[in-house]
Amino acid sequence: MIKRVYIVRHCAAQGQSPNAHLTEIGLKQAKYLASFFNNKKIDRIISSPSLRAIQSIEPLSHAKNIKIEIDDRLTERILSTRFLPDWYVKLKATFNDMELKYDGGESSKEAMNRIVNVVKEVLASVSKNKNTIIVSHGNLISLLLKHYQRDIDFQVWENLSNPDVFQLSNIHNKVHVNRIWDEEEA
Repeated sequence: MIKRVYIVRHCAAQGQSPNAHLTEIGLKQAKYLASFFNNKKIDRIISSPSLRAIQSIEPLSHAKNIKIEIDDRLTERILSTRFLPDWYVKLKATFNDMELKYDGGESSKEAMNRIVNVVKEVLASVSKNKNTIIVSHGNLISLLLKHYQRDIDFQVWENLSNPDVFQLSNIHNKVHVNRIWDEEEA
């Protein structure tokens, strides 16, 4: 039995706060995302509690009549609780030093462990749920991908699109990662 976990980065949003709504373009992207998954068998949807993540998957949730489960472990990583004018440089450094941590923030390793644990629980479940969608955020998703493919780096994070979709397939207890979203089609 092949279990598939679809990792979805949220659609275009009005900002980074947990209550940021999708933009007008983001709402259209969410509808396209629903049509993208229309012919795929989906058994379960798990989302970050951030509004932009929930709004990104709501059209699919309604179309397939699947309740969105909220998991706080899927919230975006906090780089620091204080303002970092050079946040971009500091974020890049955390891809090279997975233990690097700024005031009030999480290290890459800590953030990675949160989302990896969600995926491992989904893959280990013995329920009938074979295909699960997990909706989260760019930094956290790039760290998840890095867990399964060590060559994932800062440039992968930079090149993620809103939305973006990756498929994790568990075949013979080995997780294979494929990007399946073509932003040119959206």
